[in-house]
Amino acid sequence: MAALVAGCLAGVAGCGTPDGDESGAREARTDRARKVAAAWEGSAAAEAWRTGYHPVEAAVRPPRGGLRDAADERAYEERHFAMGGKLPAQPGDGTVRWGEGDSLKRPMQGAAESYRALVAGGGGEGAPLTVTGVERGEMRLATSRGPATVPAWLFRLEGYDAPLSWAAVTPSPLPRSPIARSGGAPQVDRIVATSRDGRAVTVIALHGACDDGAVVEALESRGSVVLSGSVRGQEPGNCTKQAVEQRVTVKLERPVGERVLLDAHTGQPLPYAGPREPRTG
Repeated sequence: MAALVAGCLAGVAGCGTPDGDESGAREARTDRARKVAAAWEGSAAAEAWRTGYHPVEAAVRPPRGGLRDAADERAYEERHFAMGGKLPAQPGDGTVRWGEGDSLKRPMQGAAESYRALVAGGGGEGAPLTVTGVERGEMRLATSRGPATVPAWLFRLEGYDAPLSWAAVTPSPLPRSPIARSGGAPQVDRIVATSRDGRAVTVIALHGACDDGAVVEALESRGSVVLSGSVRGQEPGNCTKQAVEQRVTVKLERPVGERVLLDAHTGQPLPYAGPREPRTG
């Protein structure tokens, strides 16, 4: 039987039962997660996931050796960049290559499109990381079918010998879920990090302005990890409908490995987003 593991809030010691969380609600979430895991196993969606190009880590990678100080690290996290060089015009070939000769051709982003994606939603008050030039290259990236060599744009940064790498190939469309959506709105939005040992996954979870924060639980099976979001105690009275983003780290019983991370609400794989500070209000 799949093991149920309670997620811990990032930066908070220990785990506990969400305030006001009735046993019936928890049982309903567990039942939904089991149905999602069962529907995914052996489905056409699972086969499409295994045979497509689906990155399971961030498309952006900082210069080899890391960033030189806290100011540059903050600029990187906030996607605060400035363009000081020219962008190549032609995107080139978008073939992704795996071991044993497997490959898949996908549309490739041009350098300008990749730069726009790199800086989307970014900005900050401090000094930006300045791009001095861009060239075509490759990078290794973890995907749903194992490590791959992916065409990339290499952004040269002022003050760094090694470039920032951006995987420039458009991922395959997410497979259609083999199970209907559950009621309500999704509360797990995207993945932002996986620990080096694969035993912890950090996601962006959504909650309301009048509750005590988000909780994410994981149901682990042989082929998947289903993530279910909920909230801690809701305050009575009227409340605005704004969604607050919160980083939540979920600890697993065993490394993620090649298992797919599924959203309990949609039944689909969760997207992986690059470094970005979550909105707090």
